[in-house]
Amino acid sequence: MTVLRRDELAGFLRTRRARLRPAEVGLPEGVRRRTPGLRRQEVAQLAGMSIDYYIRLEQGRGPHPSRQVLAALARALLLGRDERAYLFRIAGASPPEPIGPSREVPPGLRHLLDAMTETPAYLVDAAYEVLAWNRLATWFVGELSAVPAEERNMIRAMFGRAVPESHWNDPEALRFARTAVADLRAAYGRYPADPAIAGLVTELLGVSPRFAALWAEHEVGERRPTVKRVPHPELGPLEFECRVLHVPETDQRLIVYVPAPGSPTAAAFRRAGERVRVGPDAES
Repeated sequence: MTVLRRDELAGFLRTRRARLRPAEVGLPEGVRRRTPGLRRQEVAQLAGMSIDYYIRLEQGRGPHPSRQVLAALARALLLGRDERAYLFRIAGASPPEPIGPSREVPPGLRHLLDAMTETPAYLVDAAYEVLAWNRLATWFVGELSAVPAEERNMIRAMFGRAVPESHWNDPEALRFARTAVADLRAAYGRYPADPAIAGLVTELLGVSPRFAALWAEHEVGERRPTVKRVPHPELGPLEFECRVLHVPETDQRLIVYVPAPGSPTAAAFRRAGERVRVGPDAES
Protein backbone atom coordinates (compact mmCIF):
# COMPACT_ATOMS: atom_id res chain seq x y z
CA MET A 1 0.00 0.00 0.00
CA THR A 2 1.26 3.47 -0.88
CA VAL A 3 1.12 6.59 1.28
CA LEU A 4 -2.10 8.62 1.44
CA ARG A 5 -1.40 11.97 -0.24
CA ARG A 6 -4.18 14.07 1.25
CA ASP A 7 -3.49 17.33 -0.59
CA GLU A 8 -3.22 15.60 -3.94
CA LEU A 9 -6.41 13.66 -3.29
CA ALA A 10 -8.27 16.82 -2.26
CA GLY A 11 -7.18 18.69 -5.39
CA PHE A 12 -8.00 15.78 -7.67
CA LEU A 13 -11.51 15.43 -6.25
CA ARG A 14 -12.17 19.16 -6.61
CA THR A 15 -11.06 19.32 -10.24
CA ARG A 16 -12.96 16.15 -11.22
CA ARG A 17 -16.11 17.51 -9.56
CA ALA A 18 -15.77 20.86 -11.31
CA ARG A 19 -15.57 19.36 -14.79
CA LEU A 20 -18.89 17.49 -14.60
CA ARG A 21 -22.25 18.90 -15.61
CA PRO A 22 -25.30 17.74 -13.65
CA ALA A 23 -26.91 16.32 -16.81
CA GLU A 24 -23.93 13.98 -17.26
CA VAL A 25 -24.78 12.19 -14.02
CA GLY A 26 -28.55 12.31 -14.35
CA LEU A 27 -29.18 15.41 -12.21
CA PRO A 28 -31.21 18.50 -13.20
CA GLU A 29 -29.22 21.58 -14.16
CA GLY A 30 -31.23 23.84 -11.85
CA VAL A 31 -30.42 27.50 -11.39
CA ARG A 32 -28.17 29.66 -9.22
CA ARG A 33 -25.02 27.61 -9.80
CA ARG A 34 -22.30 30.08 -8.91
CA THR A 35 -19.47 27.73 -9.90
CA PRO A 36 -19.13 25.16 -12.70
CA GLY A 37 -19.56 21.48 -12.08
CA LEU A 38 -21.35 19.50 -9.40
CA ARG A 39 -21.97 20.59 -5.84
CA ARG A 40 -20.26 18.72 -3.01
CA GLN A 41 -23.55 17.39 -1.72
CA GLU A 42 -24.36 16.03 -5.17
CA VAL A 43 -21.12 14.06 -5.33
CA ALA A 44 -21.74 12.76 -1.81
CA GLN A 45 -25.27 11.72 -2.82
CA LEU A 46 -24.06 9.94 -5.95
CA ALA A 47 -21.33 8.14 -4.00
CA GLY A 48 -23.64 7.16 -1.14
CA MET A 49 -21.72 8.92 1.63
CA SER A 50 -22.34 11.77 4.03
CA ILE A 51 -21.70 15.30 2.86
CA ASP A 52 -19.52 15.91 5.93
CA TYR A 53 -17.28 12.97 5.06
CA TYR A 54 -16.88 14.13 1.45
CA ILE A 55 -16.12 17.72 2.49
CA ARG A 56 -13.34 16.49 4.75
CA LEU A 57 -11.81 14.56 1.83
CA GLU A 58 -11.83 17.70 -0.33
CA GLN A 59 -10.25 19.65 2.50
CA GLY A 60 -7.44 17.14 2.99
CA ARG A 61 -8.80 15.95 6.34
CA GLY A 62 -10.61 12.93 7.67
CA PRO A 63 -9.88 9.20 7.84
CA HIS A 64 -8.11 7.05 5.30
CA PRO A 65 -10.77 6.30 2.61
CA SER A 66 -11.58 2.62 2.16
CA ARG A 67 -11.47 0.84 -1.20
CA GLN A 68 -15.29 0.81 -1.22
CA VAL A 69 -15.35 4.60 -0.77
CA LEU A 70 -12.81 5.09 -3.56
CA ALA A 71 -14.77 2.84 -5.92
CA ALA A 72 -17.95 4.80 -5.15
CA LEU A 73 -16.18 8.12 -5.83
CA ALA A 74 -14.80 6.80 -9.11
CA ARG A 75 -18.32 5.87 -10.24
CA ALA A 76 -19.83 9.16 -9.05
CA LEU A 77 -17.20 11.26 -10.82
CA LEU A 78 -17.29 9.18 -14.04
CA LEU A 79 -13.56 8.52 -13.87
CA GLY A 80 -11.80 6.82 -16.76
CA ARG A 81 -9.55 3.81 -16.25
CA ASP A 82 -6.35 5.84 -15.79
CA GLU A 83 -8.09 8.36 -13.52
CA ARG A 84 -9.54 5.56 -11.41
CA ALA A 85 -6.11 3.97 -10.95
CA TYR A 86 -4.64 7.39 -10.08
CA LEU A 87 -7.36 8.01 -7.48
CA PHE A 88 -6.57 4.74 -5.72
CA ARG A 89 -2.82 5.38 -5.75
CA ILE A 90 -2.94 8.89 -4.28
CA ALA A 91 -5.39 7.60 -1.67
CA GLY A 92 -2.82 5.03 -0.55
CA ALA A 93 -4.44 1.95 -2.10
CA SER A 94 -3.49 -0.35 -4.94
CA PRO A 95 -5.75 0.05 -7.99
CA PRO A 96 -8.32 -2.71 -8.49
CA GLU A 97 -7.53 -5.33 -11.08
CA PRO A 98 -9.69 -4.97 -14.20
CA ILE A 99 -12.30 -7.74 -14.38
CA GLY A 100 -12.29 -8.03 -18.14
CA PRO A 101 -11.39 -6.22 -21.35
CA SER A 102 -13.50 -3.28 -22.46
CA ARG A 103 -15.99 -4.14 -25.18
CA GLU A 104 -17.47 -0.65 -25.54
CA VAL A 105 -16.58 1.09 -28.80
CA PRO A 106 -15.61 4.75 -28.28
CA PRO A 107 -17.54 7.02 -30.69
CA GLY A 108 -14.30 8.49 -32.02
CA LEU A 109 -13.03 5.08 -33.10
CA ARG A 110 -16.31 4.30 -34.83
CA HIS A 111 -16.11 7.59 -36.72
CA LEU A 112 -12.50 6.84 -37.65
CA LEU A 113 -13.48 3.45 -39.08
CA ASP A 114 -16.25 5.02 -41.15
CA ALA A 115 -13.84 7.65 -42.51
CA MET A 116 -11.34 5.03 -43.75
CA THR A 117 -13.06 4.41 -47.08
CA GLU A 118 -10.02 3.00 -48.92
CA THR A 119 -8.42 1.03 -46.07
CA PRO A 120 -9.85 -2.16 -44.54
CA ALA A 121 -9.92 -1.81 -40.77
CA TYR A 122 -11.64 -3.36 -37.79
CA LEU A 123 -11.54 -3.04 -34.01
CA VAL A 124 -11.01 -5.93 -31.59
CA ASP A 125 -10.87 -6.16 -27.83
CA ALA A 126 -8.01 -7.74 -25.88
CA ALA A 127 -9.52 -11.19 -26.47
CA TYR A 128 -9.74 -10.50 -30.24
CA GLU A 129 -13.53 -10.29 -30.31
CA VAL A 130 -14.40 -8.09 -33.30
CA LEU A 131 -16.30 -5.06 -32.00
CA ALA A 132 -16.63 -2.83 -35.07
CA TRP A 133 -15.45 -2.67 -38.67
CA ASN A 134 -15.73 -0.62 -41.84
CA ARG A 135 -17.33 -1.68 -45.11
CA LEU A 136 -14.03 -2.45 -46.82
CA ALA A 137 -13.10 -4.88 -44.05
CA THR A 138 -16.04 -7.10 -45.01
CA TRP A 139 -14.08 -8.14 -48.12
CA PHE A 140 -11.70 -9.93 -45.73
CA VAL A 141 -13.60 -10.78 -42.54
CA GLY A 142 -17.02 -11.32 -44.09
CA GLU A 143 -20.35 -9.69 -43.34
CA LEU A 144 -20.06 -9.88 -39.57
CA SER A 145 -23.43 -8.23 -38.96
CA ALA A 146 -24.95 -11.61 -39.87
CA VAL A 147 -22.73 -13.45 -37.37
CA PRO A 148 -23.71 -13.68 -33.67
CA ALA A 149 -21.52 -11.40 -31.56
CA GLU A 150 -20.16 -14.31 -29.50
CA GLU A 151 -18.79 -15.92 -32.70
CA ARG A 152 -16.84 -12.89 -33.98
CA ASN A 153 -13.46 -13.92 -32.62
CA MET A 154 -10.40 -13.62 -34.88
CA ILE A 155 -8.22 -16.09 -32.97
CA ARG A 156 -10.97 -18.71 -32.95
CA ALA A 157 -11.30 -18.27 -36.71
CA MET A 158 -7.52 -18.36 -37.14
CA PHE A 159 -7.21 -21.78 -35.48
CA GLY A 160 -10.58 -23.18 -36.51
CA ARG A 161 -11.07 -26.59 -38.07
CA ALA A 162 -11.82 -25.06 -41.50
CA VAL A 163 -8.30 -23.60 -41.89
CA PRO A 164 -6.34 -25.82 -44.32
CA GLU A 165 -2.92 -27.10 -43.27
CA SER A 166 -1.39 -25.44 -46.34
CA HIS A 167 -2.19 -22.07 -44.78
CA TRP A 168 0.62 -22.63 -42.28
CA ASN A 169 3.23 -23.04 -45.01
CA ASP A 170 3.35 -19.24 -45.26
CA PRO A 171 5.98 -17.94 -42.78
CA GLU A 172 4.13 -14.61 -42.45
CA ALA A 173 0.88 -16.42 -41.59
CA LEU A 174 2.68 -18.39 -38.90
CA ARG A 175 4.35 -15.27 -37.52
CA PHE A 176 0.99 -13.49 -37.51
CA ALA A 177 -0.53 -16.37 -35.52
CA ARG A 178 2.42 -16.54 -33.12
CA THR A 179 2.21 -12.83 -32.26
CA ALA A 180 -1.58 -13.06 -31.87
CA VAL A 181 -1.21 -15.92 -29.37
CA ALA A 182 1.48 -13.98 -27.48
CA ASP A 183 -0.84 -10.99 -27.31
CA LEU A 184 -3.70 -13.20 -26.10
CA ARG A 185 -1.46 -14.62 -23.35
CA ALA A 186 -0.66 -11.08 -22.21
CA ALA A 187 -4.42 -10.39 -21.97
CA TYR A 188 -4.86 -13.71 -20.14
CA GLY A 189 -2.45 -12.39 -17.52
CA ARG A 190 -4.05 -8.94 -17.30
CA TYR A 191 -7.60 -10.27 -16.91
CA PRO A 192 -7.37 -13.45 -14.82
CA ALA A 193 -11.03 -13.20 -13.81
CA ASP A 194 -12.46 -12.82 -17.32
CA PRO A 195 -14.45 -15.96 -18.23
CA ALA A 196 -14.48 -15.16 -21.96
CA ILE A 197 -10.68 -15.22 -22.29
CA ALA A 198 -10.32 -18.29 -20.08
CA GLY A 199 -13.04 -20.07 -22.03
CA LEU A 200 -11.45 -19.23 -25.37
CA VAL A 201 -8.06 -20.55 -24.28
CA THR A 202 -9.57 -23.76 -22.89
CA GLU A 203 -11.58 -24.31 -26.06
CA LEU A 204 -8.64 -23.82 -28.42
CA LEU A 205 -6.33 -25.99 -26.34
CA GLY A 206 -8.83 -28.78 -26.85
CA VAL A 207 -9.44 -28.41 -30.59
CA SER A 208 -6.24 -26.99 -32.08
CA PRO A 209 -2.89 -28.76 -31.61
CA ARG A 210 -1.18 -25.85 -33.36
CA PHE A 211 -2.66 -23.35 -30.89
CA ALA A 212 -1.68 -25.67 -28.02
CA ALA A 213 1.90 -25.81 -29.28
CA LEU A 214 2.16 -22.01 -29.56
CA TRP A 215 0.49 -21.54 -26.16
CA ALA A 216 2.98 -23.92 -24.58
CA GLU A 217 5.85 -21.64 -25.66
CA HIS A 218 4.65 -19.05 -23.10
CA GLU A 219 5.51 -16.09 -25.32
CA VAL A 220 4.03 -12.85 -24.06
CA GLY A 221 3.90 -9.58 -25.96
CA GLU A 222 1.89 -7.17 -28.01
CA ARG A 223 1.30 -7.62 -31.71
CA ARG A 224 3.88 -6.50 -34.26
CA PRO A 225 3.17 -5.48 -37.87
CA THR A 226 3.32 -8.27 -40.43
CA VAL A 227 3.18 -8.44 -44.22
CA LYS A 228 0.23 -10.37 -45.61
CA ARG A 229 -0.10 -11.76 -49.13
CA VAL A 230 -3.66 -12.69 -49.96
CA PRO A 231 -4.96 -14.25 -53.22
CA HIS A 232 -8.35 -12.54 -53.00
CA PRO A 233 -11.05 -14.17 -55.19
CA GLU A 234 -12.41 -10.80 -56.39
CA LEU A 235 -9.59 -8.30 -55.93
CA GLY A 236 -6.77 -10.53 -57.15
CA PRO A 237 -3.37 -10.97 -55.49
CA LEU A 238 -2.89 -8.49 -52.66
CA GLU A 239 0.08 -7.52 -50.51
CA PHE A 240 -0.22 -5.18 -47.55
CA GLU A 241 1.13 -4.52 -44.09
CA CYS A 242 -1.16 -5.59 -41.27
CA ARG A 243 -0.82 -2.88 -38.64
CA VAL A 244 -2.14 -3.47 -35.13
CA LEU A 245 -2.58 -0.18 -33.27
CA HIS A 246 -3.08 -0.38 -29.51
CA VAL A 247 -5.80 1.86 -28.01
CA PRO A 248 -4.52 2.39 -24.43
CA GLU A 249 -7.66 3.80 -22.82
CA THR A 250 -9.76 0.73 -23.73
CA ASP A 251 -6.99 -1.88 -24.23
CA GLN A 252 -8.39 -2.53 -27.71
CA ARG A 253 -6.61 -2.98 -31.05
CA LEU A 254 -7.35 -1.25 -34.32
CA ILE A 255 -6.27 -3.62 -37.09
CA VAL A 256 -5.56 -1.86 -40.38
CA TYR A 257 -4.52 -3.29 -43.76
CA VAL A 258 -2.03 -0.77 -45.17
CA PRO A 259 -0.89 -1.13 -48.81
CA ALA A 260 2.20 0.58 -50.20
CA PRO A 261 1.31 3.93 -51.82
CA GLY A 262 0.79 3.60 -55.57
CA SER A 263 0.85 -0.19 -55.44
CA PRO A 264 -1.60 -2.49 -57.26
CA THR A 265 -3.08 -3.36 -53.85
CA ALA A 266 -3.73 0.31 -53.10
CA ALA A 267 -5.50 0.60 -56.46
CA ALA A 268 -7.55 -2.52 -55.71
CA PHE A 269 -8.58 -1.14 -52.31
CA ARG A 270 -9.58 2.13 -53.97
CA ARG A 271 -11.78 0.34 -56.51
CA ALA A 272 -13.35 -1.78 -53.79
CA GLY A 273 -13.99 1.31 -51.71
CA GLU A 274 -15.79 2.95 -54.60
CA ARG A 275 -18.01 -0.11 -54.99
CA VAL A 276 -19.09 -0.19 -51.34
CA ARG A 277 -19.26 3.55 -50.73
CA VAL A 278 -22.92 3.67 -51.64
CA GLY A 279 -23.80 0.94 -49.14
CA PRO A 280 -24.61 1.41 -45.42
CA ASP A 281 -21.77 1.56 -42.93
CA ALA A 282 -21.17 -1.64 -41.01
CA GLU A 283 -20.99 -1.62 -37.26
CA SER A 284 -21.23 -4.01 -34.39
